Amino acid sequence: MRVFIDSGSSVNVIFKEALVQMDLQGYHLEAVETAFFGFAGHVVYPKGEIVLPLTLGSQDLKKTVMTSFTVVDSPSSYKIILGRLAMNELRAVASTYHQKIKFPMGDQVGEVRGDQPSSRKCYVEAVRADQSKTRREGKKARVDEVGGGVVEKGEVHFVAEEEQEELAGISPLISEHHLNILSGDHLVKQKKRHFDLEKDKVIDEQVRDLLKAGHIREIQFPTWLSNVVLVPKSTEKWRLCVDFRDLNKACPKDHYPLPRIEQLVDSTSGFKMLSFMDAYQGYHQIPLAKNDQDKASFITS
Repeated sequence: MRVFIDSGSSVNVIFKEALVQMDLQGYHLEAVETAFFGFAGHVVYPKGEIVLPLTLGSQDLKKTVMTSFTVVDSPSSYKIILGRLAMNELRAVASTYHQKIKFPMGDQVGEVRGDQPSSRKCYVEAVRADQSKTRREGKKARVDEVGGGVVEKGEVHFVAEEEQEELAGISPLISEHHLNILSGDHLVKQKKRHFDLEKDKVIDEQVRDLLKAGHIREIQFPTWLSNVVLVPKSTEKWRLCVDFRDLNKACPKDHYPLPRIEQLVDSTSGFKMLSFMDAYQGYHQIPLAKNDQDKASFITS
């Protein structure tokens, strides 16, 4: 049975064809109303959820756990997708480089070995299926009317179930950030750093964007003053940051940081509706308390 290990999936998936082939007598599916995204770029509605025993290992070292699988009726090169849910329950670690999964068994370590030729075959089949599906839908889109207009030749559009809205900001009545400056710490005004003309231009453009969006404002007499820093992105562009190291030193350390993001994502699995905050530049969406805003002042050319 072909099994795909997907560390990016918050659920385990078993495809309906595989479930039928298992010939389980009188199995019952729990209803699931949450839609899935990411199957060849489409929305997929699960058929239900079922709890099954999952066994990994060799003859000498086997480990079995009862875990939940979401049933999906969709063509796939694989029969089962094991996500973080199963991997966490098994306390397993996967290595794509070594094509292995290892998991603890008392004072020993169990192991499952992947098959390189089979993996390549599954990958090729998946790519061919996606390309074929895209061609079919692209051909159909050229003759279908979409929103009163006709899609141009060669274009393929995927429309979400509902419109996405920008989250402009969060009201201070709901949440705002406060700075806890330790008593006795002196105010720090960093000496202004100088950049070359090219970087000064980048800084000026990004500051203007922040001013236009209303995320920052000008101040004449700051109590603290920090410099900006340009950090290169993987896209060969620049990210504008502020050197708050002096300010951070004057604030107490948070001994209870946020939990791992994977745990937060996994905890939302199975719910029909979610409230969300767009994480894109999310630090601009929660306002800083007005009394603390001058402490976050920065200087540019």
